Amino acid sequence: MAFEKSLDLIRLAEMAAARHQGISLADVVEEFSVNQRTAQRMIRGLEMAFPSVRYTTDRDRRRWWKLEDTSLVRMQGIRDSELAALDMSIRRARRDGAELDAKALTALRDRLLALIPSSHARRAEADAGALLEAQGFACRPGPRIRIAPMILGNIAAGIKAPFSLEMVYKGAKDGTPRPRRVEPYGLLLGTRQYLIARDIDNGRAYRRFRLDRIVEATITGQSFARDPDFDLDAFAAQAFASFHADAEFGPVVWRFTPSAAPVAREFEFHPTQQLTEEPDGSLRVEFTASGWIEMVWHLYQWGNQVEVVAPDALRAMVDGFQRGDLGVLP
Repeated sequence: MAFEKSLDLIRLAEMAAARHQGISLADVVEEFSVNQRTAQRMIRGLEMAFPSVRYTTDRDRRRWWKLEDTSLVRMQGIRDSELAALDMSIRRARRDGAELDAKALTALRDRLLALIPSSHARRAEADAGALLEAQGFACRPGPRIRIAPMILGNIAAGIKAPFSLEMVYKGAKDGTPRPRRVEPYGLLLGTRQYLIARDIDNGRAYRRFRLDRIVEATITGQSFARDPDFDLDAFAAQAFASFHADAEFGPVVWRFTPSAAPVAREFEFHPTQQLTEEPDGSLRVEFTASGWIEMVWHLYQWGNQVEVVAPDALRAMVDGFQRGDLGVLP
């Protein structure tokens, strides 16, 4: 019960901060379905918890409570259920043909996510997507690697806590699985899914561990201090997709034909990409990354509508495999 009252108080603070005039007792009665006396107690609790609350009296002698300092409210960020509800409203507007409403709601969604730290925004979007998927409003078609739910659950708990993990892992060069002790930092999700973790027994270097090669994962209960300089986005950007190879890291240049350029322009192939419009209408895409084999897998979908300008080794990998009869672009 005390927990529910705390949530009600936070919701009350949101209302008092968001509404221009503030809130009245009638607003509290209607929002929380309580009687007048309970509404008065809730207002007193709001005043005690938020000293910056001020009240005014209108010409009808009604009091309005306004929260001036909204810093504590902003700390809440965006809840996954709220973002999912906004996404569903956008879907309904598009389904009903209300395109202007859909554009307005999409712009509102973008501004809300821009106002909170990027890490919180990513988590909110991921949680909202998971919520929509669980409710049957979203799915992820296509092939995927099966990961044991127990293993993935322990990894997620270790990342959030954070706790180190005891893993049994079979590397590409291992004849049999062997134990590893790691400090988990994040996940890379793609065709192949990787755990990014510090290998405690190997100089604490950051490594990618394929989730489908983890036989067991157990939480040790031993916490560790995260490296404040570690940036998951920057780490992921070293690769085109999820696989990274130091020997392949370097500039990549693709040129899309004029007929494929409008479609290619809609893609973000890599966070560091630079797009250049060529005089003949073709599109030049440049970025710095590794992972040639995953680039080849992607480039195959474009058939003969894309040319690899650099590096030479990547161009040699796609040479002879660029078909002209696929009939559709990605």
